[in-house]
Amino acid sequence: MAAPLRTERDITGLLNMAGHALSNRLSAALEEVDLTPRMQCVLIHALEEERTQIQLAALADLDKTTMVSTVDELERRGLAERRPSTTDRRARIIAVTEKGRLAAEEAQRIVDRVHADALGGLPAEARAAFVEALGALAGTTRDPGPQPIRRPRNR
Repeated sequence: MAAPLRTERDITGLLNMAGHALSNRLSAALEEVDLTPRMQCVLIHALEEERTQIQLAALADLDKTTMVSTVDELERRGLAERRPSTTDRRARIIAVTEKGRLAAEEAQRIVDRVHADALGGLPAEARAAFVEALGALAGTTRDPGPQPIRRPRNR
């Protein structure tokens, strides 16, 4: 029995292989500063502005359980802490400590180096177009997951 004729390149397989290889390189490189890519991502987004754990989880594409354990580990290491929000007394934000800021800065240099090395495999004139195309593709293929059902209000 013959396999069906492929009419398009298996971009899912290619993206998975490239993503896996890059993730492994990034994880290994961040071991220099004893951070995981997940921790780095949370620290960077928490430094950008005051954000809750839920907001950071969405930005870092982490589920609730993984986010809790990540923040627990950041707190244990003295890199971040949960604090009351300055704008909403009911909310708690993840605040990066000075030690966390310094670690995030050093780790960002590593992340940038790993990404530059990965892009270095492409001709210089193709790099920006590749990143732009990848961003467009990621934006159009992102599955938002199950959406809540909105029921009309009874009046």
